[in-house]
This record gives sequence, C-alpha cells and structure tokens, in this order.
Amino acid sequence: MADDKKNIIIVKKVIKKGGGHHGGAWKVAYADFVTAMMALFIVLWVLGQNDDIKRAVSNYFQDPTGYSEFGKNVMIGKNAGVIEMEKDGDMRHKKEEELKKFEEMKDEIMDELGDDENYIPLLDQIKIEVVEDGMRIEMVESSKNIFFQIGSATLNDKSNLLMQMIGSQLSKIPNKIAIEGHTDSRPLNRAGDNYTNFELSTDRANSARRAIVAGGVTEGQIDEIRGYADKRLRDKSNPYSLVNRRISITVKYHIKE
Repeated sequence: MADDKKNIIIVKKVIKKGGGHHGGAWKVAYADFVTAMMALFIVLWVLGQNDDIKRAVSNYFQDPTGYSEFGKNVMIGKNAGVIEMEKDGDMRHKKEEELKKFEEMKDEIMDELGDDENYIPLLDQIKIEVVEDGMRIEMVESSKNIFFQIGSATLNDKSNLLMQMIGSQLSKIPNKIAIEGHTDSRPLNRAGDNYTNFELSTDRANSARRAIVAGGVTEGQIDEIRGYADKRLRDKSNPYSLVNRRISITVKYHIKE
C-alpha cells in the first residue's frame, strides 16, 4: 500500500520584487536632484539681477496669474518679460553713458570756441542741446554775424572754419549725423528757374556737410541731409527774422532702442 502512495511535490514560486539598481526608485531620487539643482540655478540667477527684476520675480510668485503691475512683467505675451526688462535696463544704462558723452562734447566745443577770439562773437549763436534723437548743434544767424549771404549756399570763411572745428569734434565718435538747412520766409528773386527755399536750404545743408567732412567726419557718418525751407521757423511770430536762417546738426544716439 505504501508503494501505491505518490510523492507530493510542492513547488514554491518566488516572485522577485524590484529593488536596488534594477528598480525605479533611483529615478525618483534623480528627478528630485535635478529639480533641486534647477531651483538653485534660478535662485543664483535672480540674485545676480537688478532690483526691478527681483521685484518682478517676487511679485510673480505672489500673483502667478499676472494681474499685478509687476507680476505680469514676467508673463509670456505682449508684456515685456524678465529678459526684456533686463535688456531695457541695459539700454537705459548705455543711453545714459551716451548722454554723458554728449555733455562732455558740448563742453569741449564751447570751450574751444571760447579759446579762439575769432569765434567768441559767435558763442551766442551756437545752441547745443539734447533732443529726442540725440544732441543737436544749431548755428543761428544774427544781424551781427551771418553764415550765408542772402540767396547763397556758400559758407563764408569764418563759418566754414567753424563747421570744420565742429566736424573735428564729431569725428571722435561713431554716431550717425543728420544735417538740416532752414531759411526764413523771404522768397527768392531768381527769375527763370524753379529754385526755391527748399533747394536753397538743402544746398546749405550740403555745404555744412562738406565742411564737417573736411574737419574729420566720415561720409559714412552722414545719415540724412534735409532742407526744410521755412517750414520749421524758430521765430514763428516773425517769419523774416534772421534767427530762422540756421543749420542744425543732430548727432544721433548710437544705441538704437
């Protein structure tokens, strides 16, 4: 009867569970590490930025939807982002540096004029100011000193030397230059042709261009030549006033916004 009994074989299956380097736990840990490193890099980057960017980032986390004044500055879209804010700050800084150069050049020009007895009488006729496009040097005629004879586009000797001196100063910077010619409202008495104050003002601007180029300005710096005739009167109450007859040289910002 013992021979009739069968041996019972018990088979145990071992179910292997993932673990060690063969499992997926390391992936979670690695992802946490990468996230922490990214956060660290962001913090370090923010610490190196100016106050405007720090304030924008801070307000963004307080108001992620971007409705606050500063929070929306880091949103993607029509509003300037953090990178744009950084660029704007850099542009402002460079523009301020150019303004300082303009002020220095203004002082140099006026000092050079004051050191030469020939130019002292012209000091009141040289107007230098910072305008929207850059620095404008304006040479205004008066009853005591004129740059051009009536109806002529030829600079007199003293005015030509003055323009060359200004050109010598402007040659020190790479900025583009626009030259404007302006006349009074006195009509030209030139029978038989169509030569008007527009042509005259343009020719006078070109005379100024040739003079400052002779002083050292390169032709590549000349960006525009304009003849406005009497359409930009300095003294609108008296269209025939000599102060309306002038040459304007605008030194444009080298930094473009």
